[in-house]
Amino acid sequence: MFRFVVSPDRALVPDLAGKLPGRGIWLSASRDVIEGPRGTRADAKGGGTKGRELLRAVARAARGPVLVPPDLPLVLETALVRRIGDYLGMARRAGQAIAGFEKARDWMRSHPTGLVLQASDGSEAERTRFRSAVPGTVPVLTPLTGAELGRVFGHDNVVHVAVASGRLASSLVMEAGRLAGLRSSPDTAGPEMSPREAARDTASRQAARDTAPRQAAPDTTPHRAAKDLTSHRATRRETAGINDATGTNG
Repeated sequence: MFRFVVSPDRALVPDLAGKLPGRGIWLSASRDVIEGPRGTRADAKGGGTKGRELLRAVARAARGPVLVPPDLPLVLETALVRRIGDYLGMARRAGQAIAGFEKARDWMRSHPTGLVLQASDGSEAERTRFRSAVPGTVPVLTPLTGAELGRVFGHDNVVHVAVASGRLASSLVMEAGRLAGLRSSPDTAGPEMSPREAARDTASRQAARDTAPRQAAPDTTPHRAAKDLTSHRATRRETAGINDATGTNG
């Protein structure tokens, strides 16, 4: 979710870090919700209802009229991309992030990995080949382009980044999840799990596969089937006398 506060001049101000003073107003990290204000300028085209509803909801929460920026989705998206880059830069300087196809794959073999980032505009074939070396419990996210990842590592373009487990990786997962919700289209996107939920789901499915009992396949060879049938008939002959004596044969 996104937190907002109201400035002294009654403007709605995003508070992505959740640290600004004042009464907080929370909105879901969904484009369908955040895009509401933009519809207030298109009433003639039928797009103003959603915007008016959001403005009324924000005004009720703020206990008064509030000025909502018409480009609020763009403001939030730009701020989230910057925050992801800042967190990734901190991880790089702390030695907790490595970029490059071979370097990242080698690094993951000797370091606990909490997250893998890939360029959203990278080659799908290369990204798939890299993911074959990523543990199943590690989320793989694509919040930034190759140029945006490259700026963090001082290169023109970066496609693969491995991030060590820890608070920075958790912060990156959270911010990437909010950015994905903001970029999703409500008309075409189905129900999605957050990156953290996806990682937990992958881990649970892997654990279920590892602990599932293995059932031996039945022996259907002809000689074994004939042997079982012969044994069954012999057992019935051997017990017929006992059943007659006890009356269990009816």
